[in-house]
Amino acid sequence: MPAPERLLVTGGASGIGHAIAEEGLTRGWDVVVVDRDPAPAGKSVVADLSDRDSAAAALAEALAGGPITRLVNNVGAVFPARLRDQTLDQVDAAYALNLRCAVQCTQALLPGMTDAGFGRVVNVASRAALGKTLRTAYAASKAGLIGLTRTWALELGPLGVTVNAIGPGPIATELFTRANDARRTKQIVDAVPVRRIGTPDDIAHTAGYLLDDRAGFVNGQVVYVCGGLTAGVSPV
Repeated sequence: MPAPERLLVTGGASGIGHAIAEEGLTRGWDVVVVDRDPAPAGKSVVADLSDRDSAAAALAEALAGGPITRLVNNVGAVFPARLRDQTLDQVDAAYALNLRCAVQCTQALLPGMTDAGFGRVVNVASRAALGKTLRTAYAASKAGLIGLTRTWALELGPLGVTVNAIGPGPIATELFTRANDARRTKQIVDAVPVRRIGTPDDIAHTAGYLLDDRAGFVNGQVVYVCGGLTAGVSPV
């Protein structure tokens, strides 16, 4: 009996990442989660992904079980602040975790994908990449992730590897709660055409589709899962 196909999810101990890990398990994949906290779903590898040495050790541990041909670069942090208050340390931290980590993880898994002639990479970006107040560090790093998505789609498509991004709108996670008070949350809900906050399962469902074998003709795209919040804002 062949070994199950493998999926790596960064930042999968809670929230969106946890929901994606659970989605992978329902599809019969061998799921590995790398997070600073122990993950309740899949094989848990504890590491500080903002530190390149810790990330490298975690990736080596994950790959010790064999090649991994599906990757979700989900880990991230927000650091909400106005421009005048955003510290350069916060900018560096956002780039290390939200952007550099995605490069490091994808590079580590790419040889196995190349050998298999198959790969699926999903980068969890954000609707904030289109612009959002109090998000200088976050929006810039997530916009950078979209740039990586489009570049990698061109480079890796001929190898059988597709690369796409998901741009979540407001999602009911601990990260969202920490970044928004009750007043701002109401303002956000009122602005969403479907009049609700999204759930981690909304994102996991989309990730599952993009990770599927049958999604091989979807490449270099950003899927905004935002209840219609980006309609009239994002370019056609």
